[in-house]
Amino acid sequence: MPASFSRTSSDDTSALAPLKHAAFRMLWCAWLTANVCMWMNDVAIAWMMSSLTASPVMVALVQTASTLPVFLLGLPCGALADQVDRRRYLILTQCWVAAVALLLWLAILSGMSSPAMLLGLTFANGIGLAMRWPVFAAIVPDLVPRAQLPAALALNGVSMNASRIIGPLVAGALIASAGTAWVFALNAVLSTLAALLIMRWRYAQAPVLAGQQRLTAAMLDGVRYALRSAPLKAVLLRIFLFFFHSTALLALLPLVARHFQDGSTGTFTVLLACMGGGTVLAALFLPRWRLSMSREMLTLRGAMVLSAAMCGVAFSTHVYFAAPIMFVAGMAWIATANALIVSVQLALPDWVRARGMAMYQMAIMGASASGAALWGQVAALGGLKTSLVCAALSGAAAMLLAHRLSADRI
Repeated sequence: MPASFSRTSSDDTSALAPLKHAAFRMLWCAWLTANVCMWMNDVAIAWMMSSLTASPVMVALVQTASTLPVFLLGLPCGALADQVDRRRYLILTQCWVAAVALLLWLAILSGMSSPAMLLGLTFANGIGLAMRWPVFAAIVPDLVPRAQLPAALALNGVSMNASRIIGPLVAGALIASAGTAWVFALNAVLSTLAALLIMRWRYAQAPVLAGQQRLTAAMLDGVRYALRSAPLKAVLLRIFLFFFHSTALLALLPLVARHFQDGSTGTFTVLLACMGGGTVLAALFLPRWRLSMSREMLTLRGAMVLSAAMCGVAFSTHVYFAAPIMFVAGMAWIATANALIVSVQLALPDWVRARGMAMYQMAIMGASASGAALWGQVAALGGLKTSLVCAALSGAAAMLLAHRLSADRI
């Protein structure tokens, strides 16, 4: 049930204001832990795949395998999250990813690691992400006043991207010192701890009409709402365009790291950490940027800067040049992503919120899965630099066209 807030707490719209609410603070810590686990998993899987095969297609398919389940299962998971106890459902998702991490650990220790095995278990881990995101996104508006929702979403972005620093650093250190298998062992432990933390939270969920519907009917209601909402359709289009092109940077980053002289796990880790650092710094400036420009303009400018950064990484000859560019890329990424998610949240009523956020996540993951497969194929045929430049230029053109066609919709 949505919490009641005092006028003083509601009037505070600073970047850190949502952390004053105990429930949000607790859930934010659990979310940070979950995201650290996600990035540890992604780094270990991507690096292991690039060690087993030099094929750009196989390396890029890691991104596809991790995001495709969210595209396929996002709406059913969102509809389910609108009907069940969200706290218990969130606990279940943490147990799922812990179990997958344990399976990865055992598979590697037993010598069964292969490209096919990695893709299969990466897909299984993606199922956990498909289950987790809609329910978490639906809970957040109940934990903070409406005026603090943009700041709360930005803090969630900080959590995601601080984990992009912490996760790769921890994973890189473990890979170098103990081996890849122990990354997944730690992942299983941390995911279990996050589930235990959520168990301590008492969340009284208001009854939702969707809970009286069949799952299929609830899904159809969500789709009908999306089709009738012009603002929601406009922002979902931008989300697809942005992530379809920007995913090339993350999907091909292990190969970018190997391309540099003395490229290693440490190089890959540094690049990811720099991008994460940029997102954390930018999140602190987001309240000021939101006051100085509209969400539409913030979305467009962020996308343009990210495209320029992708070109910069493509032409970098050393990690010392690429690292600061990745920092800028992180700032641009969080600015665009935050403007888009705020637009989605404000366009959704509570009764369809989890399903709407599931469609938001489906747009991201469908775009990321298809984009990673395409840009990996382009890299295999035309080279790494060609793929990154093509993704950057076509992404900039697509976002500019979307801006001109429906500038007043988000």
